[in-house]
Amino acid sequence: MSVELAVREYAELGEGPTWDADAGRLIWVDILQSRVHTYDPADGRRTVMVTEQHVGAAKPRAGGGLVVNLRDGVGLYGPDGRDFRWLHHDPVPGRRANDAAVASDGSLWAGTMRYDEAPGGGTLTRITGDGTTQVVLDDVAVSNGTGWSPDGRLMYYIDSPTRRIDVFDAEDPEHVVNRRPLAVIEDGAGFPDGLTVDADGCVWVALWDGGAIRRYTPAGELDHVIELPVRRPTACAFGGAGLTDLYISTARTGLEAPHPLSGSLLVVPGAGKGLAQPAFAG
Repeated sequence: MSVELAVREYAELGEGPTWDADAGRLIWVDILQSRVHTYDPADGRRTVMVTEQHVGAAKPRAGGGLVVNLRDGVGLYGPDGRDFRWLHHDPVPGRRANDAAVASDGSLWAGTMRYDEAPGGGTLTRITGDGTTQVVLDDVAVSNGTGWSPDGRLMYYIDSPTRRIDVFDAEDPEHVVNRRPLAVIEDGAGFPDGLTVDADGCVWVALWDGGAIRRYTPAGELDHVIELPVRRPTACAFGGAGLTDLYISTARTGLEAPHPLSGSLLVVPGAGKGLAQPAFAG
């Protein structure tokens, strides 16, 4: 599979690519530069929106607009990128937002972490369209990739310093139980970061400091590796009209001599077949 440049960018910490099917565009963020990017692969059109705080994730809302996981909580933007309002405001000194995902019921599962990455300083919280919150995990270091199996019965989750891709049984859209490892990333191969699940139920994981994307089967077996030219891929997602192209966000932060493509958005055409992602119901 060939790795191609989709958008040349110099993101400090690119993260969270998400395909917005209604708009036919990819959304991703630069956390540390407080920017939300969009890219339309059909015509190359791009937009950049600056947020007032570090932004860990941005996802499409049903009916237009964005839900954003910000340093001090979760907020909403209208369809024109204006009319911001807080949905859940919960500032904690030294803590910021990180990756997030939307479940099949339209709720946002939003991760947090401390800037110093202290163990136990982060959370994973479920937030509904009316602002109701439910803390799912409260002992997290670096909350990262979250996703569900095609039938919704399993949830995959990454707390990066554990080096594990964990799997839960999803009893219903609100509750997950029976946490256990699906796979463990060996020393020297980097740390698991963002993830996406494909139509076959396989889990694709970006390896921070590992310069690669890996695919694991539902049984936890490694069956595919895509080597990348950059050291710090952060997340991946399927996009394009047929959900067959794998988009990969990357980072430059902390690198003394980053590769020229570090911070850019990469794409692997025809990598597989993704799942349609629900919009946030709020």
